[in-house]
Amino acid sequence: MSSIDPDPAMLAARLCGSVAGALVSLAYLMPKSMREATARALASLASGLVFGAPVGAALAEKFAITAQVGPPEILLMGSAAASMSVWWILGALVRIADKVGRDDGKGGNKTGG
Repeated sequence: MSSIDPDPAMLAARLCGSVAGALVSLAYLMPKSMREATARALASLASGLVFGAPVGAALAEKFAITAQVGPPEILLMGSAAASMSVWWILGALVRIADKVGRDDGKGGNKTGG
């Protein structure tokens, strides 16, 4: 029976890409709180590890660079892209939720009685 353990080099490429994507995103879109930073960092790392391969393959095909780069580079690129995407999406959702969640007295739930 063969082992289903991941190749350490490929796992390292995914992890490095995930961390790089989160760090680059952190430089551009700072979280407002430690809780938001933690949630976005964990989601970025998880998505980079899980979706790094398919995103990298799709990007390599889209840019027609499949022949020029190897599997580790494709995983690194895909993990970074997936990680950055989740970071930015969560950041945008937090800001939208903050704006929608504010009650400034213009409407809201009014119950007559």
